Order: sequence, then C-alpha cells, then structure tokens
Amino acid sequence: MAVTGILGKKIGMTQVFDEKGEVHPITVIKAGPCVITQLKTSAKDGYDAAQIGLVEFVKASKINKAMTGHFAKSDVPPVREIREVGIESASGSNTEGGDTVKAGDRVMVDIFSDEKFVDVIGTSKGRGFAGVVRRHGFGGGPKSHGHMFQIQGSIGASSFPSRVFPGQRMPGHFGDAQITVRNLRIRGIDVEENLIMVEGAVPGARDGVVLVSKAKAPPRERRGFAGSSTVDPLKASKKAAPSKKK
Repeated sequence: MAVTGILGKKIGMTQVFDEKGEVHPITVIKAGPCVITQLKTSAKDGYDAAQIGLVEFVKASKINKAMTGHFAKSDVPPVREIREVGIESASGSNTEGGDTVKAGDRVMVDIFSDEKFVDVIGTSKGRGFAGVVRRHGFGGGPKSHGHMFQIQGSIGASSFPSRVFPGQRMPGHFGDAQITVRNLRIRGIDVEENLIMVEGAVPGARDGVVLVSKAKAPPRERRGFAGSSTVDPLKASKKAAPSKKK
C-alpha cells in the first residue's frame, strides 16, 4: 500500500526543451518531505485515508495542546500544513517497512517515479472585489463619451420575473478559491532536492501550498503521437493505397 499524494510549495515557473528542441512551460514544485501523522481506516472512521503533514520548522509555542498531543501520539514532529490523501494497494511493491503504510512514515517525491500525469490542488490568488469584466470576462459596454464601460448591463426585467435568478454573473469577490488542475504532465523529478516539474500552470502564488496527487483519470496516448515506434495512420494509408498508373 502507498499514499497517492504529497504536499509541496510552488517555487515558480520556467521552461525546458525536450529532445526535439520544442519548448515547454513548466512549474517547479518542492514536494515534501512529508510525514504521515494519522491513518484513517474504514473500520474506525468509515473510509481509508492517510493524513500527511509538510515537514517544516515550527516553534512548539505555535502549536496548541490538542495538536501537540495529536503529533505525540504518532511520534512525529509538529507540522503546519495537514491534508488527507488516498491510499492505494500496490501488489508486489518493495517499499521500506513492508507493503503497508503506518503513522510516522515519510512520504517523498519518488512516489511519482512511475507516473506520467498528476493532479494539483491549490488556492488561487485573491483579487478582492472585482467587476464583471475582470471576474467573468465580459466585453463591457460602449467606450464612447457618456457611457460606462465596465458594467454588466441589465440583469432582469421588472414585471417578470421581478427578481434576479440565483447564479447571475455579477461583481463580487474574485479569487482566493480552491482550484484543481488535472492531468499535468510530469517533465522531471529531482529526488535529492524533492522537486517535481510539471508542464503547465499551477494555481496560487509563489510559496503557496499545493497538493500533488496521482492523476485520477489520466489521458490516453493518441495513436500515432506516442513516439517513433508507433505507426502514423496517415502515412500508412498512403502506402496502402494503390498507385496511379501513368
């Protein structure tokens, strides 16, 4: 058995070149090290999961008595960030301490060594109170003199229905929400520095805490695009077609 995710911090974005010379934008995440602070079982809690914490230096005075006792029960150092991740059964795995996880085990970035895609959950940047142009991407009104540009216009009739429907896109609080980005391709893993590089953008600002987990529904590799070993269907059809006689 093994956990399916790890906590980390977003370092920033850069770009890498592949063997074909194509450029790929990537996000570098310092994933872990994490420690399992508690195990949830279906017999006791109704579901199977592992509670993990990001190992960072935290003063003992910053931890209350309840959490101090919680960490002491599992004999783990105090942590600031705690999340729950799923547990998957890995038959024939050769992990340290057997094929079962227990409280106190360390979770490292090498859990993604055999994975191609990951899902990343983070908190987006807070934008405060924003209008409809920035919040929902509205086009705005006329830009000529005498008009208000960044407004949403009419939101409902007075006679019928005489009210505003729920979910109407209007100005309001923008950002600072939990965002999940699925199926980000792994471009590299540095086990020594606990770094994972994923292709694409990750929600949140620099040093923001993110949860990286194995992709729940990874995309299938399209036929003819997985490498030189595959057959290009367009070229194969041209070769199979009968040649025209002159």
